[in-house]
Amino acid sequence: MFVLLFNKCTQENKTVSEFPSIIPAPVSMLIGKGQFTITPQTQIAYPGENSEIRKIGEYLNELVNEYAGFYLSLIELDNAGANCISLQTGDFPDLGQEGYNLKSSKKGVQITAGQPNGLFYGIITLWQLFPTNQVENTLAIPAVEIMDKPRYKWRGAHLDVCRHFFSVEFVKKYIDILARHKLNMFHWHLTEDQGWRIEINKYPLLTEVGAWRDETVIGRPRRNTPVQFDGIRHGGFYTQDEIRDVIQYAANRYITVIPEIEMPGHAQAAIAAYPELGCTGEKVSVRTTWGISPYIYNVEDETFEFLENVLSEVIDLFPSQYIHIGGDEARKDQWEASKRIQQQIKDLGLQNEDELQSYFIKRIEKFINSKGKNLIGWDEILEGGLAPNATVMSWRGISGGIEAAREGHDVIMSPTTHCYFDYYQSQNREQEPLAIGGYLPVDTVYAFEPTPAELSEEETKHILGVQANVWTEYISTTEGVEYMLLPRLCALSEIAWSPKEIRDWEDFRARLNTQVKRYETMGWNYRPLDE
Repeated sequence: MFVLLFNKCTQENKTVSEFPSIIPAPVSMLIGKGQFTITPQTQIAYPGENSEIRKIGEYLNELVNEYAGFYLSLIELDNAGANCISLQTGDFPDLGQEGYNLKSSKKGVQITAGQPNGLFYGIITLWQLFPTNQVENTLAIPAVEIMDKPRYKWRGAHLDVCRHFFSVEFVKKYIDILARHKLNMFHWHLTEDQGWRIEINKYPLLTEVGAWRDETVIGRPRRNTPVQFDGIRHGGFYTQDEIRDVIQYAANRYITVIPEIEMPGHAQAAIAAYPELGCTGEKVSVRTTWGISPYIYNVEDETFEFLENVLSEVIDLFPSQYIHIGGDEARKDQWEASKRIQQQIKDLGLQNEDELQSYFIKRIEKFINSKGKNLIGWDEILEGGLAPNATVMSWRGISGGIEAAREGHDVIMSPTTHCYFDYYQSQNREQEPLAIGGYLPVDTVYAFEPTPAELSEEETKHILGVQANVWTEYISTTEGVEYMLLPRLCALSEIAWSPKEIRDWEDFRARLNTQVKRYETMGWNYRPLDE
């Protein structure tokens, strides 16, 4: 007997010893009686000719070992019998590229999908069916039938490694956390005023000079009070080999890494390394305070040559179809004050500095497109005219995303109101770690609807998805990043994956109680749930 659950999966419907608690909620789930017990004798079966699916089986084996302390043997499907977890792709057009079916019974577990990444998401769901209080040497899996596929194709999370640098080891852990929430995009913010974090072979000073700041501001300085610094040199960067390693690690978890190389603003670290890139010619240091630096790239041909050379190395490293170029918070003070820049505005037939930024972005986009890649920028790239093929990441609310979609451009929704995970999680700030400001509890994240109602059916096709952002001005430790990320990432994952019509806050909140137990098993830090 199976009970069909599409929406509220309440405890009253429970027909197994431990109620399945899956985040993000699947499209549909049938809950039956009985269970399948994974023991050391259970086997993982895969198509013998498919090395990619074998790797997925090996990943499942790691998940089993994390919880139960033992590994399973892997066998080819042709040799599979009972007491088996089988992984197989086939013709399932209704599942799309990332959907899966999962069926568990007393005899075993079958996960099927149209593509290997669907199988991967199926084993993440299977992991969530593991009991949080398992008996030694066994894992009891409730009998279920699940059909599932994501709502959006862009389900992302961002990490700023420039304001504070984080090791390769932690970046991989961050990617693991994203994978366990069925996210598929990791936006890696690699350049900033406060540090340049990616090795560029042609320009060694970017990391010899630009990756290091002399000290860091302490806390959040108050008006009319002296600014204090810690006196500690801070920095670091990722070698190209380390970046390749991270990209492969993410790819093994079906996550695409999107690099962000900021321009024309947020460029002080690069200008500290190569002053000729700036507008004043003065020698500056890597920024030691937060806020928006006035230092901005000039628009000389030599500067575009520099940026194209940098982007060429970035494009060679990252398989992603998208390259993020920032484009946000570009202060125009130095452009306004420069006689050279003002003459260039006239020579180019432009009206103002906003149009100059548009010229800048369009020129960079033309280069990126010539390499077979697509440009993403924050919503400021709309100002002065949008580059022809650009994708807009809408962060200053959703209006920029609406405007871009109406102009026929793809959009990722990432507004501060719902997606900025550097905001406080409680209104009682004295009980929380220092943060940049704002207030974003998990229920507010969950309430976000990424597709604006005012768009037409055709325009909604341009909403690729949604992304959480973790800026790290006030987050200096790995534990702090995890605390700000979790459990809000659960809410983000559900609005990115689950159908709008089945989302329900009370049901989600109940499932969170089990999810945080998984965090404890994994040793992940998280903000405790409010009562």
